[in-house]
Amino acid sequence: MTAMTEGAMAPALDLPTDDGGHFNLATATGPVVVFFYPKADTPGCTVEAIDFSSLKPEFDALGVTVVGVSRDPAKKLARFRAKHELTVELASDEAGTVTEAWGVWVEKQLYGRTYMGIERATALIDPSKRLTRVWRKVSVKGHADEVLEAASSL
Repeated sequence: MTAMTEGAMAPALDLPTDDGGHFNLATATGPVVVFFYPKADTPGCTVEAIDFSSLKPEFDALGVTVVGVSRDPAKKLARFRAKHELTVELASDEAGTVTEAWGVWVEKQLYGRTYMGIERATALIDPSKRLTRVWRKVSVKGHADEVLEAASSL
């Protein structure tokens, strides 16, 4: 869980994207927002991805790249993008190496059942790849706006 610590250098992030491309944090220019979400096309994750997509022009104006990461296969992410007309980049961590390295693969509980899953979390990364701001256990409502506000102060 210590991987997402404000002020620390961001862990590696190099993943295939839903459009057949690749996202590599090391080669990204400018600030980056990475939002981790549990599962494509579920209610909270859909709202979050739509909220970030609706603010993409504002993030673009600030020179900020936004990428969503889940363990869904890239093909499922492509269907998710098309269904909801998403404009932010979606990256697939099917192997789980990135979500584990970033400390967002955690034990969760639902209806008394314990299981492993992605903790909804977001990181704002400055151009030097340092974690400027970290949000853990994100509540979706208003979150994308809060991230945009933080990004505008970089």
